[in-house]
Amino acid sequence: MRAGELEFRLRMAILTAIVVLGFWAPWAGPWTSPERISTLWWLTHGLGSISGVTATAPLVNVIGAILALIGAVLRVWGTAYLGYLTVHNRHMQAGSVMADGPYRYMRNPLYVGAWFTMAATALIMPPTGALLTMVLITVFYLRLTLGEEAFLAATLGQPYSDYIVAVPRFIPSLRSSLPKAGNKPHWLTAIFTELFPIGVFLTLAVLAWRYDHLLMLDGILWSFIASLLARGLMKALIPTLAFAAFFSVAWGWFHMYWPKAALIAFGVGLIVQAIFFGAQRARQSQSV
Repeated sequence: MRAGELEFRLRMAILTAIVVLGFWAPWAGPWTSPERISTLWWLTHGLGSISGVTATAPLVNVIGAILALIGAVLRVWGTAYLGYLTVHNRHMQAGSVMADGPYRYMRNPLYVGAWFTMAATALIMPPTGALLTMVLITVFYLRLTLGEEAFLAATLGQPYSDYIVAVPRFIPSLRSSLPKAGNKPHWLTAIFTELFPIGVFLTLAVLAWRYDHLLMLDGILWSFIASLLARGLMKALIPTLAFAAFFSVAWGWFHMYWPKAALIAFGVGLIVQAIFFGAQRARQSQSV
């Protein structure tokens, strides 16, 4: 049941496809249909009609914000100790056993944090889309977890086996008997890297009170774009700047519909990346 190397390498694309399917949910009716409602709206009115409690809407909003906050805290906390290059590497990494920060209390804080972030995001999807998304996300994160743990056990050997015995997989322990490994957190890099869960929290904590699921959807999408730009700036500065410049001109100056502007800008970024890295490879071959 564990994920292999290819599945791990394509995890971002797979997760994006699952979330897009959850939001799209073509079986829930046309996108502009008035019958198409968010899970947040469905829970608010459904629980209210069952319980007769008029304060259901604020309660659901608070629960959504708490889910998003847990996700953001775990993602930022875990990334601060593990590091950007390890968290977002295309390949499984195994340096040494991480026994600092949240890893002293649970083995997979990043996957747990991502699950809570996805649970909060699913509140903006149609109910059936949200249910499908959470089932697929749960199975996929479990596969990734089992795949990584098998890789780490085979690579690190007995130290990781001892770590498995001492630290639970998902449900955190309240106390840790592990000695600290001495790794220092990099908070600024972690915050910059984890803009998406932070944006999801802000969307649920602020925009949810407007009770406009399309506005919240915009908040989620902008958070995702900001996250991609942040990661791009850390990995491929020039193509990312080309994307940002073209998107700004197309959306701000020519008033192009922003998803279309983002799609075209993404294509421009890919072209610039191909030219830039092609020139780099050419210079390297000449130097050799």
